[in-house]
Amino acid sequence: MTNETTTPPLSQLAAIRLDFTALLSPTRRGARLARLLTVAELGSRGLPTESVAQVVGELAANAALHGRVPGRSFRLRVRTADAPGLVRVEVSDTRSERAPDAASPPQPPAAEAESGRGLLLVAALSERWGVTYGPSPCKTAWAEIALPAGTARTGSRSAATRWPATSRA
Repeated sequence: MTNETTTPPLSQLAAIRLDFTALLSPTRRGARLARLLTVAELGSRGLPTESVAQVVGELAANAALHGRVPGRSFRLRVRTADAPGLVRVEVSDTRSERAPDAASPPQPPAAEAESGRGLLLVAALSERWGVTYGPSPCKTAWAEIALPAGTARTGSRSAATRWPATSRA
């Protein structure tokens, strides 16, 4: 018995409609559940899960760590993006004053640091990512991840073209 997953051709990827939302507790368990739900949802449609799940895990962990407000959940939304072959991940929380600095790329932490690499991973795995503000006091960290279309993507786009776009609503 083999456990291989094949990616549908690009023509089929464009036809796949994906849009699910979940409210989750701003805890480690909530971040883990966000990742597991994403894997289950994408897997049920025969879509590859690894890169999207990694981005969801990082953004959800940031919402649980930096965006936590007692008694308030964070919202996960995973959907097909406007461009074909892209999945858009959105994680919203209620701490807009604690947002990544969109003015400069994330800097690698010291080699011995135990944290601080999440946004570097998000930038590396996504085509684009950023932060949108509003309605107050909310912020949404988002990323668009390319799905492989039967062939491996080379990731040839420079990090500068993937750097976050920031908007205030």
